Amino acid sequence: MKIGLYFGTFNPIHVGHMIIANHIAEFSDLDEVWFVVTPHNPFKKKKTLLSDHHRYQMVIMATEDYKKLKPSNIEFNLPQPNYTINTLTYLYEKHPEHEFSLIMGEDNLKSFHKWKNPEAILQNHQIYVYPRVSQGKVESNFDKHKNIHFIDAPIVEISSTFIRKCIKQKNEFRPLLPYSVWKYLDEMNFYK
Repeated sequence: MKIGLYFGTFNPIHVGHMIIANHIAEFSDLDEVWFVVTPHNPFKKKKTLLSDHHRYQMVIMATEDYKKLKPSNIEFNLPQPNYTINTLTYLYEKHPEHEFSLIMGEDNLKSFHKWKNPEAILQNHQIYVYPRVSQGKVESNFDKHKNIHFIDAPIVEISSTFIRKCIKQKNEFRPLLPYSVWKYLDEMNFYK
């Protein structure tokens, strides 16, 4: 089975994440998209994150009605901070029957050369890139690489940061989240 790995802190998961993941699951050669909830992104400050359990629970709620979208907490048991290359190695050992690919925004592809062992990732895995409104250019050695596939997905400019800000400022934000996630956030009084 071909699995696309969509990494993120999902703090919280929102409709933008869902639109992109569903589009790639439906309109590429991937069989499933796994939302890999990252305990700690090396490029983000950990103090702004909800607990791993709560973020994973929201991903479970958001994906439960979609047969091709799956939650994954695979990184919770790996040493932190974790790097994508370590997760890919672990997944290959645990699930040799699957072929794993990465899903990333064009903005992440622009900084891909800064990742740990990007050449090894690119040599052994396909990368599906969705468009983002962002500055800068994609490194020339990446934009035409045989393992990089640009997906004509909708451009969705919603961020978890914006949603957390809306919550703090008491702005209406319900349309930006799957209903079950909004209800969970509201009941748990998160980000207030």
